[in-house]
Amino acid sequence: MTPAAAPSSGSWLVAVNLPVVACDFAPLHGWTGPAPLGCRVLVPWRGDLMVGLVVGAGDGRGAHRLREAVHVLDDPAGPWVPPATVTGLSDWARDARLPAGLVWGDLLGVGWEAACTHLVRAVEDADLSPFARKVPGPRWTDAAAFAPVLLDAIREQGLLDERFTPQPRLKTVVEARALDVVPPASRSVTVLQAAAEVPPHLTPKQAQACAWLREHGPAETLSAWARAAGLSNSVVTAALNAGGAAYVRTEAPPPEAWTWLQEHGPADSYAAWANGASADGVVLSGTQAGTLALRGWADTVEILAPPPTLPEAVPLTVPAGAPDRLPQTTVWRLHGGRASARYGVLAPRVLGVLAQGQGVLVLAPDHATLRRAWDGLSGLAAHAGTQAVQVSGSLNDAQREHTWALVRAGEARLVVGSGHALAAPLQRLGLVVVLEEASDAHKLLSGSRAFLPDLAARMAAAHQAQLAYVGSAPAAESVPHPGAVLPPPRTRVHVVDYANPPEQPELGPLSGVHLKATSGMGYPLSHDLARLLRQVQERGRQAALLAPRRGYSALLRCPTCDHTPQCRHCDVPLRFHQQTRQLTCHQCGYHEAIPDRCDRCGDRLWQARGPGTEWIAQEASKLLPGFPVYRLDKDRQDDLTPLLSGEPGLVVGTQLLLSQEAPPNLALIGVTLADTWLNVSDFRASERYHRLLRQLTEWHPTRAPMLVVQTFQAEHPALKVVVEGQGVLAYPAAEERARAALGYPPHARLAQIEVSAREAARAQAAAQDLAAALHGAGATAQEVLGPAPSPVARLRGVYPYHLFLRARNEARLGELLRVLDSRTWKARVRVDVNPRGGL
Repeated sequence: MTPAAAPSSGSWLVAVNLPVVACDFAPLHGWTGPAPLGCRVLVPWRGDLMVGLVVGAGDGRGAHRLREAVHVLDDPAGPWVPPATVTGLSDWARDARLPAGLVWGDLLGVGWEAACTHLVRAVEDADLSPFARKVPGPRWTDAAAFAPVLLDAIREQGLLDERFTPQPRLKTVVEARALDVVPPASRSVTVLQAAAEVPPHLTPKQAQACAWLREHGPAETLSAWARAAGLSNSVVTAALNAGGAAYVRTEAPPPEAWTWLQEHGPADSYAAWANGASADGVVLSGTQAGTLALRGWADTVEILAPPPTLPEAVPLTVPAGAPDRLPQTTVWRLHGGRASARYGVLAPRVLGVLAQGQGVLVLAPDHATLRRAWDGLSGLAAHAGTQAVQVSGSLNDAQREHTWALVRAGEARLVVGSGHALAAPLQRLGLVVVLEEASDAHKLLSGSRAFLPDLAARMAAAHQAQLAYVGSAPAAESVPHPGAVLPPPRTRVHVVDYANPPEQPELGPLSGVHLKATSGMGYPLSHDLARLLRQVQERGRQAALLAPRRGYSALLRCPTCDHTPQCRHCDVPLRFHQQTRQLTCHQCGYHEAIPDRCDRCGDRLWQARGPGTEWIAQEASKLLPGFPVYRLDKDRQDDLTPLLSGEPGLVVGTQLLLSQEAPPNLALIGVTLADTWLNVSDFRASERYHRLLRQLTEWHPTRAPMLVVQTFQAEHPALKVVVEGQGVLAYPAAEERARAALGYPPHARLAQIEVSAREAARAQAAAQDLAAALHGAGATAQEVLGPAPSPVARLRGVYPYHLFLRARNEARLGELLRVLDSRTWKARVRVDVNPRGGL
């Protein structure tokens, strides 16, 4: 349901695409209605015009001092963003103590540029000469002819009339001219033609030349005449001079290239014209095409750009009368099974909402999940008489604008997208589906640092729409909601327990009898994993190894004094990259060559610790000679086409692997060191680890590859429930109960306050002052945790200190955050509501 427009007031609250709060502007001159909530407006900003979004009505105080909005770009009956969406997301921004411009700049990916022509003129009888020598006159003139600062000064005095006209998207093409407008000089040609009467005194050869020309002519040149008649150039020249022939202008047949362009055009460019004509047998180069245009055979013109190509929906067959087995509640969940099974269960609900004329929004955390959701759901739109569209950063500007227009017009009511889709103009939103609601990819890493499922919940509540959480495994926060759980896919899991080597070789189901307890278990590839990899090579199958990090190793260590080279700007060890022979900081990007000697003891030896993708790929290549080994991480992304086409091979990568389709003949997945996901100071670390294991078990859409997990914590509950084949709700439910006892989400609301400065003492003092202010405002010791240095004590030359607020609900969290506005602090302060990182 869409709420009524904001009530009329003395001002409008406008958010611009800058990290600032929403600003008050006076209504457009002559505006009598309420504030056009959700519409884009042009407002004066620092001597120019800027596009803003009306996010509310101001209180009207000091309205006589406000600048006026200049133009409303959208019809209030069809705003750029639905008013309910504006209300829900703006309320979240206010509660999170974030500038409205920062939040809307993150979420609204289209519409910040005004596509319109701008004309200006002076108001009647106005004398603008005091402003400048060149000023607008009484006639409409393009605003680009004047400096924006000049126009703003005239505008502020109320002496400027302005006109804005929507400018459609145009395209420049090469178009064939009509034959009757081609210049006569280009349509005619000079040729040699025989005289009507044969002059006397011609020699026999000259007479022969004239007779040939009369019978076969005209000829284009003397040389062509002579060659065709079988005579010399001197003979035909003498015949011409004797009056036997003359140069005349005659109508020429149109060039073949012009005929082709008239039949097949217009062309996008001269090169496209030449390529298209040449492909059809008309020899034409780009230079020749340009020459024909200069001679008047073609023009470059602007035409309306055709709609861009959008991703096509994947056809789906929906069983007639398929039952809707999902809960009939406002908030519900669906987890377990494979992605295809989940979408099959979800389909009847989505189809039912679309059939009622309502909209459905599906929010995906990453491109891989979005692609699978598109394949599994987009075809439902056709069964409901509507369209499905994608809204994500992978679209270009033209595609985003066209997609937005389709949704605003009501032609597309199924939207599948990333965070940019949250603001999609679905006027009758009936269902919001959040995929993989616990994924950290939903967290914006900069700007507002919003956690998109939180915003989706606010928006669904504002629209009075259903909210659904769908994924491989539920988040602990989702457990209390009613829902459906599908049986987990069939799994084959083998655990290599580095902490407890088998006492006898036969105790390990994959261990060879020649391996004794004293010989070790192999690292970074255990003996069990190595044996399975050899079987993959022997049988011509495919395998994937998940490495905990990119690069060669986590650090280099001096074996004599244990010194590790550190980043100059961050308090973290430098990572070793063997391919570039450099040490690199994965926090700030600083890099340096590997030092010859240890800075502390002078030893020349270095010992690598913590294998990364480079190290593991190198070990795999040694283990499997001649077997293709690929890498996929942030540093290197090999072409996986042979692997995806079914050829044997091994791919070593980080979690980026899960953004790709699983190789079709995948027989083995190895997690080289699972403890990396657990050894993080974050109460969500084990939940994240459990979800990763679930995603690996369903990575392949149809089969169950062997999953080998190498770990020092083989008895961890997050792993055991997967090994034992328990349902996907088993571990999250236990985690939710533990959090209830400890007072963590979903039984509390968290916010992280980061206080940072260039000097550690200054940051610490400011953090302590802030903690004291919070306690002075009534915060308890259970509500304020810290301050404490960040896990990375120095980051990019800045010393961050953290405080964590833990409140019983959002209202109490808002009360605590309002303390930040009570005074200024002697350091930079940033708020992150619902943080997704270390504590």
